[in-house]
Amino acid sequence: MRGMFKLALGAAAFVAAAIGALILWPIGNENRPITLAGDATRGAYLARAGGCIACHTDFAAGGAPLAGGVKLATPFGTLYSPNLTTDPEHGIGSWTVDQFARAVRQGISPEGAPYYPAFTYPFYANFSDQDIADLWAAFQTVPAVAEPSTPHKMLFPFNQRWGLKLWRAAFLEKPQSEPVPGNDAEWNRGRQIVGGAAHCAACHTGRNILGARKSDTQHFKGSTSLPGGGKAPAIDFETLQKRGWTVENLAFALKTGIRPDGDAFGGAMGEVVLYGTRFLTAEDRRAMAVYLMDDHSGG
Repeated sequence: MRGMFKLALGAAAFVAAAIGALILWPIGNENRPITLAGDATRGAYLARAGGCIACHTDFAAGGAPLAGGVKLATPFGTLYSPNLTTDPEHGIGSWTVDQFARAVRQGISPEGAPYYPAFTYPFYANFSDQDIADLWAAFQTVPAVAEPSTPHKMLFPFNQRWGLKLWRAAFLEKPQSEPVPGNDAEWNRGRQIVGGAAHCAACHTGRNILGARKSDTQHFKGSTSLPGGGKAPAIDFETLQKRGWTVENLAFALKTGIRPDGDAFGGAMGEVVLYGTRFLTAEDRRAMAVYLMDDHSGG
């Protein structure tokens, strides 16, 4: 009996030590300092493309722009988008541009804690220093809202942030937004938007039981498990072609929300158009359509 007790005690001590080491385990990479001057207009454009307005503004409750509060129900608990206004206590007003860069490109808070992957930071990792400077300049124009972010209500053990370090080690993907040689500038621009700022794969790719994208087998094949129980259709080029999509009507839909059959997008995709893609240039919407309507299975 004493031997079993010692064994159990040793096992408990090992587990405690392992958890302690994991909590202290640093994540991410050192950022090079952001010294570039930002263009707030370009940053606002990038924020629109990235869905910042839609995800961080509770329009249903009449919330202020970027003050957060949008509810995301997941199998792991309920998340609420945080306040991104310039309020120094409840928003990001006390952050530096370098802390902002680390959050956006690496999903790490100023305190060094990992963000939940509902924040689509994996798609923003290729943002350039100029992109970050422009975004930062745009966020500095947002009026401060002294409203605390609603705390997440995650189930155990998903409420233990340190566990996200293991998730990141196992599942964190690189964005598919870098140029691919052999394709023209329009195709590569579409890839940059679709695989980066617009993060289309976040909704249109299936996920495993731990919430990681199945990019190797289900990239753009649709998802039946969006937050809140929503669904996203397949947008791989074969499915789009079979359903009557073309470069022209897809680009038009990204501006108007009107599908080829005359019906309108609803749900999350309706919000994507309403708060995001309709603000893009015609050239960028067409580039997205060109990329999506091409067989890019090899890149």
